[in-house]
Amino acid sequence: MKTDRLLGMTVYLLNHGKTNAKSLSQKFSVSVRTVQRDIDCLCAAGIPICSTYGANGGYEILDSFRMTRQVAGQQDYSFIMTALKGLATAFDDPGIRTTLEKITATSPFINLESGLLLDFGTLRGNEEVVRRLKILNEAIRKKRVVRFNYANASGGASIPEVEPIALAYKWYSWYLLGYSSDRKDYRLYKVIRMDQVHLTELPVVHRHPSANRILNRHDQNDGRKYIDIRIRCKSEVRTRAIEYLNGIVEKELENGDFIMKLHLPENEQLWFGTLLSLGKLVQVIEPAFLKERLCRCCKEILNLYEHL
Repeated sequence: MKTDRLLGMTVYLLNHGKTNAKSLSQKFSVSVRTVQRDIDCLCAAGIPICSTYGANGGYEILDSFRMTRQVAGQQDYSFIMTALKGLATAFDDPGIRTTLEKITATSPFINLESGLLLDFGTLRGNEEVVRRLKILNEAIRKKRVVRFNYANASGGASIPEVEPIALAYKWYSWYLLGYSSDRKDYRLYKVIRMDQVHLTELPVVHRHPSANRILNRHDQNDGRKYIDIRIRCKSEVRTRAIEYLNGIVEKELENGDFIMKLHLPENEQLWFGTLLSLGKLVQVIEPAFLKERLCRCCKEILNLYEHL
C-alpha cells in the first residue's frame, strides 16, 4: 500500500541519510517516477526533504526532523523481542535482560510472540572466552583501549593495542573489530586467539565509522586467497557434506554419489579438518595440491599412531 511505502521511505531516509532515486526504487520495488511522486507527497505532508542533483545527489531528511508518533506495530515489536532473546542466549550481559524487561513492560501490545526462536547458546564458548568477551564489551562501552597477547593463524605473536569498536560473530567464531594503533588501520581479532586481555586507562581518541560500514569494507577487501575445490561424495554422506561444507551439488551420479563444488579460503583449517573427518566417504578430485596435502596429513597421523 502507498501509505506503508511512504512510511517505509521516511524511516529509510532517516536511518540511511542521502539516498538517490534509483536506490529507493530498488528498495521499494517501484519506478523512479513513483519515487519522485512519493517524495512530493512527503514534502506536501510537511516532512523536510532536501533534494540535491549531480553524481552525488539524492534525497535526505533534514537533521531537525524527528518522528514522534508510534510507528512500530505488533510484528515489529515481536521481531525486536525475538532478536533480544536470541542475543541473551549468546551473550551474558545484565543490560540485555534489562532491555528485555523494558520492552515487555512498555510495549502497547500484549502478545509479542513472533513464531521464531533463536538459541545461540553455543556461541558462549568456554569460560575463558566468556571472560574475554566481558572485558572487551566493557572496553567498548567505556571507550578505552585494550591490550592483549595475540597469535595469528600462522603462529606469529604480537601484543597489539587496539581501540575496540564492536564484537562480531562471524565464520563460526567471536571477533573483536578494532582500530590498531600500530597498523593505523581496522582489524578483526579472533577472540579465541587472545590471551592476557587487559583493559587499559587509555581513552579512544579516534572517531570511527559505524561497525557495519567497516565490516562491509573489510568483506569487500577480503585479502584471503580462495581456491575452487571439486569433491566426489558418497550418497550416505550427503547431509553432512551439504551442512558442513556448504558447497553446491554440481552433478548427480547414477549410483547416488554426487560431485560437489566448493569455493573456500585456502588457509582456513575448519573445512580442511571436515574433509579429513569424512574420511573415505569423500574424495578430492581437484586441485592436485589439495590431494597431496590430505595424503601427507593422513600419513603423518598414521605414522604417529604406529609408533605409539
